[in-house]
Amino acid sequence: MVRFGLFGAGRIGQVHAATLAAHPRAELVVVCDPMLEFAGRLADTHGAVATSDVDAVLADDTIDAIVIGSPTPTHVDLLSRAVLAGKAVLCEKPIDLDLARVDACWEQIKDVDHTVMIGFNRRFDPSFADIRSRVAAGEVGQLEQLIVISRDPEPPPAAYLAASGGLFRDMTIHDFDMVRFFLGDVVEVSATGTNLVADHVREAGDIDGAVVVLRGASGAVAQITNSRRCAFGYDQRLEAFGSTGMLTADNLRPTSVRYSGAERTEAAAPYLNFFLERYLPAYRAELDHFIGAVENGTEPSPRFADGRAALLLADAAGESMRTGSVVRLG
Repeated sequence: MVRFGLFGAGRIGQVHAATLAAHPRAELVVVCDPMLEFAGRLADTHGAVATSDVDAVLADDTIDAIVIGSPTPTHVDLLSRAVLAGKAVLCEKPIDLDLARVDACWEQIKDVDHTVMIGFNRRFDPSFADIRSRVAAGEVGQLEQLIVISRDPEPPPAAYLAASGGLFRDMTIHDFDMVRFFLGDVVEVSATGTNLVADHVREAGDIDGAVVVLRGASGAVAQITNSRRCAFGYDQRLEAFGSTGMLTADNLRPTSVRYSGAERTEAAAPYLNFFLERYLPAYRAELDHFIGAVENGTEPSPRFADGRAALLLADAAGESMRTGSVVRLG
């Protein structure tokens, strides 16, 4: 049984608490959050203890691993302190919004024997993972093109945007990791952004839509399409096109039921509402992979280096959008 401490009792912390409580080889011991009232509610729900004392959690020798689901500005500090305390760490993305802080964190932990995994949970989505394994097995021949579509139902509130780091670091970063998952090293990035959705996004100095084109070292290209608004729900699709075939993953619905009548045909229920519903199986599989790494002493994936690489692509996309030029990496 792997005993866990959880930092963060907000939305993503609630997801991790539920997956920890449901896993047969995990025990959620403590929930830590500066807002002790919220930590208490979440801890009570899952039979854990609540605290606001980070030092006490890290000093507890009975805790084997830490899940960091707190706000992004806290990630570097908590990650480095947890590693130095001898804990395995599953840290939500991004590691930080600043590449220099990410590199400083690595300098602190690189010489310490550690188990660190970054929460790019979409690698563990059953559909995406199936396509990735089949592409790797050569089912579509040589991979030539990858298309990743990710659109949210509606834009986040202004308060969230203020600390998000912008669309590329907050939203597209999952898609940057997905491109690397398929293409490996990326050598070129070209990006353009739009402000067509909400005034408060523009006022925050951010964009609410983007198209990013990336070229892998193999010569294969990927296109990422993002929007902060999608009238028909949470749009999450992927297409892998190769020399001998193509594999696609479509949006998911609660059931596969279709209705046909005189006025409409093949009518279906709306897509799953948002990431909490759409990617719940991925969060569960992600945790299972991490627990297996802790139990077996193996290196989990995605690694710290994957988190850094995705942030590097986010920065490159931002530079490309500002300058109107292709950014070359490596």
